[in-house]
Amino acid sequence: MYRIGVDVGGTFTDFTVFGEAEGRVWFFKVPSTPHDPSEAIQLGVRQIIDALALDPKSITHLGHGTTVATNMIIERRGVPTGLLTTKGFRDALEVARQVRPNLYDYGQRKPEPLVDRFNRLEVNERIGARGEVVDPLDRVQLDGAVATLRRNGVQSVAICFMHSYRNPAHEAVAKEAVQRLMPDAFVSVSSEVLPEFREYERMSTTVLNAYVGPRMRTYLDQFLARMRDLGIAAEPYTIHSNGGLLSARTVAAFPVRTCLSGPAAGVVGAAVIGAAVGARDLVTFDVGGTSTDVSLIKDGRPLFTSNRTVAEYPVKSPMIDIHVIGAGGGSIGWLDDAGALKVGPRSAGAVPGPAAYDRGGTEATLTDANIVMRRLNPEALLRGRMPISYARAHAVIEDRIARPLGISVEAAAHGMVRIANANMSRAIRSVSTERGHDLSKFALFAFGGAGALHGAEVARECGIGSMIVPQEPGTMCARGVLLSPLSFDYVRSEIMPAGEEAWRRVCEIFRDMWAEGSAWLDGERVPAERRAFRLFLDARYLGQNHEVVVPMPAVSADGLDDFLARFRQAHEQEYGYAIAGRTVEIVNCRLQAIGDVPQAPLKPPAGGGTLEAALIDRRDVYFGGVDGFLRTPIYDRDTLPQDATLSGPAIIEEMSSTLLVLPGQMAALDTAGNIHVRKHS
Repeated sequence: MYRIGVDVGGTFTDFTVFGEAEGRVWFFKVPSTPHDPSEAIQLGVRQIIDALALDPKSITHLGHGTTVATNMIIERRGVPTGLLTTKGFRDALEVARQVRPNLYDYGQRKPEPLVDRFNRLEVNERIGARGEVVDPLDRVQLDGAVATLRRNGVQSVAICFMHSYRNPAHEAVAKEAVQRLMPDAFVSVSSEVLPEFREYERMSTTVLNAYVGPRMRTYLDQFLARMRDLGIAAEPYTIHSNGGLLSARTVAAFPVRTCLSGPAAGVVGAAVIGAAVGARDLVTFDVGGTSTDVSLIKDGRPLFTSNRTVAEYPVKSPMIDIHVIGAGGGSIGWLDDAGALKVGPRSAGAVPGPAAYDRGGTEATLTDANIVMRRLNPEALLRGRMPISYARAHAVIEDRIARPLGISVEAAAHGMVRIANANMSRAIRSVSTERGHDLSKFALFAFGGAGALHGAEVARECGIGSMIVPQEPGTMCARGVLLSPLSFDYVRSEIMPAGEEAWRRVCEIFRDMWAEGSAWLDGERVPAERRAFRLFLDARYLGQNHEVVVPMPAVSADGLDDFLARFRQAHEQEYGYAIAGRTVEIVNCRLQAIGDVPQAPLKPPAGGGTLEAALIDRRDVYFGGVDGFLRTPIYDRDTLPQDATLSGPAIIEEMSSTLLVLPGQMAALDTAGNIHVRKHS
């Protein structure tokens, strides 16, 4: 039986295949097809079937990470959407929180609401903060509002009534009305999408779910059809933003949960691999073709958040805390109006791609810069399957960057890399030192197509002492899919001071959510021995406006004091202090239902006999203005002996990535096939 993990990136679509009988893992990579991501998936899976001579029916698991929902929001390619809300709240979506992201920038504009005002309709109804009915729902007015949305050509309807997280009865009636009068419309209901207080964030998340819902469903239908055409009978899974897998039917109902789908898989995989080799505190560093994604893993577990924005629209859904910047292999170097060199956030993407790919690209990218410095193979990538034009890379950097600045082509290329590295380092500090973490106690876990290429310099700039590079890092997110469990998140808002009575209510809420999670796992056919539940409480000091997340090993009748101690510890970690004697307020109860799946083994490649046998070339590589070009050995990672230790400068090449070892550094393989890079002792 075979299990396949897929990650759809902006430039490449990556595949990891695990053969359960053989205990082997294979890696594949094909160019992405942005017009229809499922096309690249189909092409890659067909190549896998042909290359490994597989019977399609032997593929029992297919999981994938996707940026389809995110891209639709960024590019505003959703469907015409309507909103039904409580009388007086149609403009909550536009009023928002009145927060200016740039206080003195008067040119800063908030993004336009995804629902036009004439399609934001009010209904007479009101639920109170305790769940009581203040005003009954006007069903005649409700039917009239739905009829108006139908006449306006709306294809998807979001329903968000005040305090429906405490009492969803009115939203249930509204959902029935939409399904009755607009049977073809997609319906997104806030009490199902996000049963949590704070009306603006709940409304924004519900609207985003509605906005991308129909086209996400179309994408999933195309994806499923393409897999069936290949003869694959297994239902595909999609990884969602909290690092777990969801079935296609669940994703079709809650597409907003996939907004950080692909990057989350890489973080999950990094946590599993890091823990296996004793590295439980990591900074994940995922550099792809269009972006760099960084995250923190503390004591073997990723950090989570429930407050993020996508294209400046709030998404309040449990997700791994990943910071994303526009810096990747395809990031374009350009000169601003003052003649200063900038890199990104605009990217050449998969089409046309960097100039070196010889597919019509005319902009200078980071990939072109690394080829000019000969850090990347100047002849071909992907083990020779992708020819490279060194001449085009050299010409475009000379024309776009070097000549206007009056510097050499190598200096221009190195300048581009230094600027990109500075941006990446700033992103790492934003998730670490700015939150009270000492980076000297962490290792950099570098992956993605370009993570290992930039990682050594970024680690040095951030004061990180060691770097870990997994096997085939360019396919790490696809590998992470095979290391990810099934999971679904539940949340209930119950704002109350933490006391004995409140704690009894907390225990009752968790019992209810545990039952819901168990029912969901039943539907996913997860056996009892593979089930797990994680419990969290959002809490704050009375008078505060924002909460900290408190992980709980269990919630029992005598657990109040344990919770209060854990809260004070979490608050001190987040803010640097705790207040003795101050009342603690419980805000949200969260439960994550988890179903473990068989995981791909962490085995090293077969390896070769000697370090000399793994040496495949030597070439002059540029290391900056001080060192200039240095004669550098080039090694094939797959044939490195398992106990190999080598000194920099060196380059280690494999199918999906290139690892740069700087002068003064050493690299060594561990027993799981990872490479550790450190300064010479």
